[in-house]
Amino acid sequence: MTATVGSFALLVAGVAVVTLSPIMALETVTVAGTSRLDAAAVSAALDEHIGTPLALLDDATIRDDLAAFPLIRSFSTEVIPPHTLVVRIVERAPIGAIERGAVVDLVDAAGVVVESSAERPVGIPLIASGSTDADSIAFQSVAEVLTALPVELRAQVDVISASTRDDVTFTMTGLGHVVVWGSAERSALKARVLAAAIAATGQGAASEFDVSAPESLVVRQL
Repeated sequence: MTATVGSFALLVAGVAVVTLSPIMALETVTVAGTSRLDAAAVSAALDEHIGTPLALLDDATIRDDLAAFPLIRSFSTEVIPPHTLVVRIVERAPIGAIERGAVVDLVDAAGVVVESSAERPVGIPLIASGSTDADSIAFQSVAEVLTALPVELRAQVDVISASTRDDVTFTMTGLGHVVVWGSAERSALKARVLAAAIAATGQGAASEFDVSAPESLVVRQL
């Protein structure tokens, strides 16, 4: 029994020596998943961890280092012995545009500015001025709906606004259809109802489509 305990203790000690020694220390940080961000800059922000035994790498500390990059929405790490840390980045993606004077800010669902330009890119909805405060119910409602919209429909949204969680309205590019969407609930069904309604009414003139209660579609000629 004593010999068994001694052997186990030696094994544990051996594992500890290997995992905590320079033999298994960090030498390379690989960053994956970046598009707008500079992967080299993200990697450089983690240089302070070089030389740290892989077993002692701490996600909380890494998270603090990556907080300098607001475009990072989330990240995950993978340790690849003997010397590599892989950091997989998920960047923030724009859901809409906000006009601020001569600058157009592209923002994600949290209101974080992802990119700024002089003009609104094609396919990016404009969030109306009354709905641009990221802390407001109006913005949160608009963001929730834009996130829930099918990609192909979101690309056709021209201007979107709201004042409550349940009264999101937007205009569409092209003929200028007006869509009363309501809340983000049942957005997949609303999208199907809207597509069928537009196809059924033809493309000759602008109409208002109220799909807030998708089983009771209301269409009005503008």
